[in-house]
Amino acid sequence: MSPSPTAGSPSGDPGKLPQTKTLPTSTDPQFLAGVNALWQGIVDDNPQEALPFFFPESAYQQVKAIANPSSDYQNRLIGFYNLDIHAAHRLLGSGAKDAKLVGVTVPAGQAQWILPGGEQNKLSYYRVYGARLTYTQGGKTKSFGLFSLISWRGEWYVVHLGPNPRPKPVGTVYQPRS
Repeated sequence: MSPSPTAGSPSGDPGKLPQTKTLPTSTDPQFLAGVNALWQGIVDDNPQEALPFFFPESAYQQVKAIANPSSDYQNRLIGFYNLDIHAAHRLLGSGAKDAKLVGVTVPAGQAQWILPGGEQNKLSYYRVYGARLTYTQGGKTKSFGLFSLISWRGEWYVVHLGPNPRPKPVGTVYQPRS
């Protein structure tokens, strides 16, 4: 299933529109809504709730220069995303409902414009490593990494919540800190 359509997008699906070279920000309302959807999906242990923050399938089909990008998207990317949402929920433990999202940091100064051919891609996009989701739980501030975000039309989306590549399909929380 593809992420929810973006409000205000003429086609209802941002992935059906052409890419732009607009560098995303982490203060954009759409980005913040996506982060909140991701957090709610983790708290509720429900990957479906977190899909609005995941890179749109229709954009992935445009970007990737691989055989059957839809199959790769559904089976590998969404498969790992689901496993990672469950792993993050387990990290929160029995107090998941009491954990509160503080925010997300994106090191925009480290974003790179990836040219075609760089990552089995046929279109360019911005990619950034080092984003972190911060939350409080039990009076402590904690965080974990978002392995990589990539851009589509000036918006950041998660493409790998946990590390990529992985030797086997196991959910992983990337660089948790207590």
